[in-house]
Amino acid sequence: MKIIAIEEHWNSVAIRDALDRLQGTERDDSVAFNTMGDNQARLEDIGPGRIETMDAAGIDLSILSVVTPATQALPSREAVVLARDANDEAADAVAAHPTRLRAFATLPTGDPQAAATELERCATRLGHVGAMVHGRAGDRPLDDAAYDDLFATAARLHQPIFIHPQIPSHQLRDAAYRGLGPEVDLGLATFGWGWHMDAGLAALRLILSGTFDRYPDLQLVLGHWGEMLLFWMDRVDSLSGVAQHLERRISDYLTTNVHITSSGMLQERLLRHTLDFTSADRVLFSTDYPFHRPDAAAIRTFFDAVPHLTDRAKIASGNAEALFRLTA
Repeated sequence: MKIIAIEEHWNSVAIRDALDRLQGTERDDSVAFNTMGDNQARLEDIGPGRIETMDAAGIDLSILSVVTPATQALPSREAVVLARDANDEAADAVAAHPTRLRAFATLPTGDPQAAATELERCATRLGHVGAMVHGRAGDRPLDDAAYDDLFATAARLHQPIFIHPQIPSHQLRDAAYRGLGPEVDLGLATFGWGWHMDAGLAALRLILSGTFDRYPDLQLVLGHWGEMLLFWMDRVDSLSGVAQHLERRISDYLTTNVHITSSGMLQERLLRHTLDFTSADRVLFSTDYPFHRPDAAAIRTFFDAVPHLTDRAKIASGNAEALFRLTA
């Protein structure tokens, strides 16, 4: 069975160094996770070492994405340059391993027009198969009108947008995520809760702001089994009663414009719950490398839990091939 893994992270040395130079409230504290153990070395290897790891896990093709916060925490002018360089570097890696790698574009969303321009370059000139963004840029949410051109470009070029979690703003962290000790505070604001609330809210606001009515061909991807939205779909759908400007119910957008991936959380109960609320046609596989590193046996066990063989093939590779228009 062919296996395609999306959300397989990497990082450029230039982006790493630029993020390390940020100080105070400009700094994204979650970059600390990138340096734990051998994560940094693995993030910076998109050559033979990466392919060897894929072979050991039984993964046929990986879609690379720059690890959070990518260039979004950086000043706009610097972000534009570093995003372009990172996209060129990813394209070189794909060219060196054309049957094993693809890439998501890294976008400098601090400059919305530059982000749209870079997405078009990546799609038409570099062969990237989508883009990964990390929610808001500064205080500007993704549903701000400034991003209309970005989403119009993504819809026109059939470039899915992966909304990856990022740490909540310092103001929100002060209000809701501090006071329990430095390590617990950071964990609560990131992998324990805050990351997922932030990404799910970004997607929900895009729905509520009418983004998919304006661009019905736009497709989103959410990791971590839908960033809480599927688990709260019945309640979220009640917003349809007050969002009367929308053309459809909120649950309809979630099941027609949003794709869900596993992000290395390979528990069978999460898979079952997801399939209860959306179809197998909308589910994708990822390991969230290098932060999760399931071995080949764990991956086989996960796919064995998919009830039907046809659905198993869709989740393993078929859905990704169709959504990202993958070709050799």
